[in-house]
Amino acid sequence: MSERPRTTLLRNGDVHSPADPFATAMVVEGGHIAWVGSEGAADSFADGVDETVDLQGALVTPAFTDAHVHTTATGLALTGLDLSGAATLTEALDRVRSHAAHPGDRILLGHGWDASRWPEGRPPSRAELDAVAGGRPLYLTRADVHSAVVTTALLDLVPNARDLRGFTPDGPLTDDAHHAVRATAYASVTPAQRTEAQRAALARAASLGIGSVHECAGPRISSEDDLTGLLRLAAEEPGPRVVGYWAEAFTSANDVAKVRELGAVGAAGDLFVDGSLGSHTACLHEPYTDAPGVTGTAHLDADAIAAHVAACTEAGVQAGFHAIGDAALTAVVTGVRAAADKVGLDRVRAARHRVEHAEMLTPEHIAAFAEFALTASVQPAFDAAWGDDEGMYAARLGRERARTLNPYAAMLRAGVPLALGSDSPVTPLDPWGTIRAAAFHHTPEHRISVRAAFTAHTRGGWRAIGRDDAGVLVPGAPADYAVWEAADLVVQVPDARVANWSTDPRSGTPGLPELLPGGQLPRCVRTVVAGRTVYAA
Repeated sequence: MSERPRTTLLRNGDVHSPADPFATAMVVEGGHIAWVGSEGAADSFADGVDETVDLQGALVTPAFTDAHVHTTATGLALTGLDLSGAATLTEALDRVRSHAAHPGDRILLGHGWDASRWPEGRPPSRAELDAVAGGRPLYLTRADVHSAVVTTALLDLVPNARDLRGFTPDGPLTDDAHHAVRATAYASVTPAQRTEAQRAALARAASLGIGSVHECAGPRISSEDDLTGLLRLAAEEPGPRVVGYWAEAFTSANDVAKVRELGAVGAAGDLFVDGSLGSHTACLHEPYTDAPGVTGTAHLDADAIAAHVAACTEAGVQAGFHAIGDAALTAVVTGVRAAADKVGLDRVRAARHRVEHAEMLTPEHIAAFAEFALTASVQPAFDAAWGDDEGMYAARLGRERARTLNPYAAMLRAGVPLALGSDSPVTPLDPWGTIRAAAFHHTPEHRISVRAAFTAHTRGGWRAIGRDDAGVLVPGAPADYAVWEAADLVVQVPDARVANWSTDPRSGTPGLPELLPGGQLPRCVRTVVAGRTVYAA
């Protein structure tokens, strides 16, 4: 006979559940939620459970889903050379020199420089990197991972790099040149190093209350071995769930079978239609303000997009694209429309295809996203990092265009499904910070409520993979939850008024921690996935 599923009663806390906005207790049976309710009613379960947990007033929420992660790259940044905190070019070079002084990897890897934040206003030159790296091969990605600076020694390992699109004699590499040197750099990572990095990234995610991550893999961003190794690790060891995407373009339903062979759920994620704003490679209708004549790079046109969406729809697999610039987003909606004309609108909508980033949306794009039921997988921390009137977006696009970016409120009003994420290591894993960034967008009309952002960062990630039964604490849902030390709970809205939150219990709305700018964020004390503890403080 099979054993009875182990049951746990959590009580004396605040349980964030739409099933009962006043819930203080919850019962978990095996890997699912069995009951939520009041403290008094919990007494009836006390003698029939295997374990009782006194929450001591702590908050219990669904575990977060980060809908866009690069797990290995995140782990390498956590365990290696991370330049995201370098305040100046000089400091960045000093960090490289210190890292290179230690014997070790054949090729040095680093991440996170952002010259738009440095007083020098420029990236390191190749000569500077050659000097501080001591002649060793070095690969350093910009914060957005769409360009990189490298040493001469690394270029010498990729003989054709100097002949490829995106090569510059002394500046950052983009496009094909960047992809070529990245492939060589990451090929130097051993399987053991890769597994160590993946463990580090998943452990960090679990410590932040993240129960699921969407791994955005692909032939131009990682490798098949990287994806299959990560999925195997997640299946074998306790930790967050990993949902894999493989970013390869297909033209027939038969070809899409590769996605399932790799264990992925979709041919989506970072299937590049364009690049990034920071690297001047996002594809625009009008030139960059700080680079006259430059409109970015188009990797896929509308015809290729249509073929991919049609092939995936016919195969019953989710399609998706990386698209940031307005011209790239125009190509996406034009291609999806052509696919819908071929295979049927209802089938396209049912497939829940997705678009990563979707930053320069026009009202017409938003209407098309709603029409085709495209999920927008977005990263509010981008606006927090680069969205103010003096930030990188304004420098690249001018203030007027920059203020149109990331229009979350308009997307929600139109019925566009949102799934929030970090694009880590581009911005850090930080779910509560992500929610705060959405609620306090630099452009006030784009702000959404904390509650809406929380839903997009929990249930939204599950809906993005076709699961409507998860990401919420109700009976029958997966027991993926996190326990938090948090301040008083409020119902907070995107409003400029001083009194923009309520603690009135008559609202019948479950409260969430107050997330005012500069305030302390909740601290995770436990993360549980499928009823199994994967992190405990």
